[in-house]
Amino acid sequence: MKLLHRRQFLHLAAGAAALPALPRIARAQAYPARPVRLIVDFPPGDSDIVARLVGQWLSERLGQPFVIENRPPAVGSTAELVARALPDGYTLLWFGSANAVNATLLYDKLNVNFIRDFAPVGSVYRTAGVMVVNPSFPANSIGDFIAYAKANPGKVYYGSAGIGTPPHLNAELFKMMTGVNLVHVPYLADVPAVTDLLSGHVHVMFATVPGASNEHILSGKLRALAVTTATRWMSLPNVPTVGEFVPGFETSGWFGIASPKNTPVEIIDKLNREINAGLADPKLRARFADLGSTVLPGSPGDFGKLIADETEKWGKVIRAANIKRTNNRTDIP
Repeated sequence: MKLLHRRQFLHLAAGAAALPALPRIARAQAYPARPVRLIVDFPPGDSDIVARLVGQWLSERLGQPFVIENRPPAVGSTAELVARALPDGYTLLWFGSANAVNATLLYDKLNVNFIRDFAPVGSVYRTAGVMVVNPSFPANSIGDFIAYAKANPGKVYYGSAGIGTPPHLNAELFKMMTGVNLVHVPYLADVPAVTDLLSGHVHVMFATVPGASNEHILSGKLRALAVTTATRWMSLPNVPTVGEFVPGFETSGWFGIASPKNTPVEIIDKLNREINAGLADPKLRARFADLGSTVLPGSPGDFGKLIADETEKWGKVIRAANIKRTNNRTDIP
């Protein structure tokens, strides 16, 4: 990532204290005066459920409908639609780390860039990954797995939901940090990858939590070796982290809201305050936990730094592993 883009993005995220005080107060009080579109860059599913929870909260707090619009998956097109909207706070984007970071890094010809074209409003929640193996695989811990993989280079196969998806990138980061030689077997989604893991056609996968692997972990059909987050995950408290065996290893998925660049900072700050109020609400936090996620409050600046740091981190992995995708795909990682 170009240093200039990173600095510009962090400046946008930090705020604009130089704006006159009275106009800022007036605009913040007036907003929103009509319904707000919250465009979700995902098909209906878990993230869509959380987006609707947050949209309902904002509607109740701010007195105007926050209308959820699901857009069909398409490389960059949904983000581009929002990036080109008027920067007035009435068109917002709900997106995840895979959209903001992976797509930006993987595709050379996208017309949109999250660091260049958006102002971060606020992070909302975080998800975990979990390293799972078929029970027949001769490893009960990360240490066992690394030892076996090093003794059998090129003979351990890992599945993923596709090239450039989080399970793929998590595995490549693991390879970089441990020196093991694993063979990638990409699928078109999590479910077929997990199906082949259950049947033993692949040996290991960095699955999502919650995801297709959860019920199989609980039933014993898959063995969870470790979660990818920095600390142990609430729904798998007895499963260690990868970092307990590989110091410094940490990955997670995250989701949040952005607005077109140049949206007035007082509008962004107002939205951010209300989002954080929702994330502090016990009932909303409990609902997030039920969905297997944890809240991720913070300022627009915090969210901007997260996006910039993650772009830098995964850019190194993608370049080192020479991962590329073409724009003729209709999906987005």
